[in-house]
Amino acid sequence: MPQYREKLWASPWSFIVTALVMPASILVLAPISMFAGFVTAAVLYGGCVTLLIIASPVVKVEDGVITAGPATISVDLVGQVEPFSGPEASQERGPRLDVRAWMLIRGWVDPLVKIPIVDETDPAPYWLVSSRHPQKLAAAINESRRPAAGS
Repeated sequence: MPQYREKLWASPWSFIVTALVMPASILVLAPISMFAGFVTAAVLYGGCVTLLIIASPVVKVEDGVITAGPATISVDLVGQVEPFSGPEASQERGPRLDVRAWMLIRGWVDPLVKIPIVDETDPAPYWLVSSRHPQKLAAAINESRRPAAGS
C-alpha cells in the first residue's frame, strides 16, 4: 500500500523574518540593560522558531487513511485526486474555490492537491491541501484507492 509523509515546514524566509524580533527586543531593553536585551532577544527568537516548527502540519497517506494536519479521512471516501501548481494552483485557491471546501493551505507552499470527497454526508465537497510534491501525494492517494489485486 502506498505511503506518503510530508511536513509543511515554514519557508526559510519565515525564519529570517522572525529574526527581526532580536534587534527589536534589544532596542527596547537597551536603555535598561544590554544583557537583558540580548537574553530576551534569544528567548523570543527561540520561541518564534519553536512555534514555526510546532505549527508545521503533517500531510500523510498511511494504511488507507489521509491525514492533513488535524483532519483525517479514509481513502474509500475520496475520489480521483488532482495535483495543481503555478497558475492552476492559484485558480484553485481563488476564483474556482468552493467556500465549503476544507483547506490546509500554507502560503509558503504554492503547489496543492484537490481531494474530492465522495461521502454524501460530508458537507465539504473537497479538500485543498498544500504540498511541495503534489504529484507524489496525488499518486499515493490514488494508488491507495485501488482495490488490491485478487480481491
